[in-house]
Amino acid sequence: MSIASRPYVGRFAPSPTGPLHFGSLVAAVGSFLEARAHGGRWLLRIEDVDAPRTTPGAADGIIATLARFGFEWDGDIVWQSGRLDAYRQAFEQLQAAGHVFACACTRRELADSTLARDGSRIYPGTCRNGLPPGRAPHAWRVRAEGTVAFVDRIQGPQREDLGSEVGDFVVLRGDGQFAYQLAVVVDDAAAGVTDIVRGADLLGSTGRQIHLQHLLGVPTPGYAHLPVVVNAAGEKLSKQTLAAPLDDHAPTPSLAAALAFLGQEPPADLARASRDEIWAWARAHWSLACVPRQLCALPPAQAAAS
Repeated sequence: MSIASRPYVGRFAPSPTGPLHFGSLVAAVGSFLEARAHGGRWLLRIEDVDAPRTTPGAADGIIATLARFGFEWDGDIVWQSGRLDAYRQAFEQLQAAGHVFACACTRRELADSTLARDGSRIYPGTCRNGLPPGRAPHAWRVRAEGTVAFVDRIQGPQREDLGSEVGDFVVLRGDGQFAYQLAVVVDDAAAGVTDIVRGADLLGSTGRQIHLQHLLGVPTPGYAHLPVVVNAAGEKLSKQTLAAPLDDHAPTPSLAAALAFLGQEPPADLARASRDEIWAWARAHWSLACVPRQLCALPPAQAAAS
């Protein structure tokens, strides 16, 4: 059965680096409503594979906030920290097929490399044909070759030359941590995810993930990248940019603001409705076609002021 003919399975996969903020809510609302619009399942995954970046207690806070905002996920919550064996197996599959190689380069040595569109460094291929004499492996990289093309349901046609625009990318770090790109591909395949709705800040990761899907022989989901919420300085809302956490005790104004940001045009009085009334309206009126075709935008005034 092709992935297009399988029942819809979506997911929301926050990283527990801090509390949820308005940008997180926008991604959750969009992915949740799109799944429900297709009569599909909506899964929750905690992406805590990067142990050094995980904030103690953040995951429990995220789960509690989602529940208070009225999100209902299907099945058990998946924790990446409990799936290291699956990532190791996928890495060994890539290794056995000759798709990965050891790399001795440090960040300092790569500092002058060309920048990719997502701000990462394009690896110059220093260790592609073997480690330099006397050097020990610092990480493992996958060989990035060929062109990836797909049609994003919001951002339109995308095309990326992996060699010139991405470069060989890390799948296993020097500290033994599996990279996000590998973990997310393995997890989505294991969960049977058919469609991914997430922020456009991850659009630059999609080519790498599709490349890994091809190498591992797993299906490629459909993609829809929502506009990213930015502050007045044009920075993505995040812990680093001091984004305000969501108010768990007053979910309705933020939910109404998220719907407005996503182009759904909720009535003005919806922000004063009950949480269940907002969700009923949202599920009855949701349309992915109404989401603005742009990479980023400022939040609505009521969200910015909260």
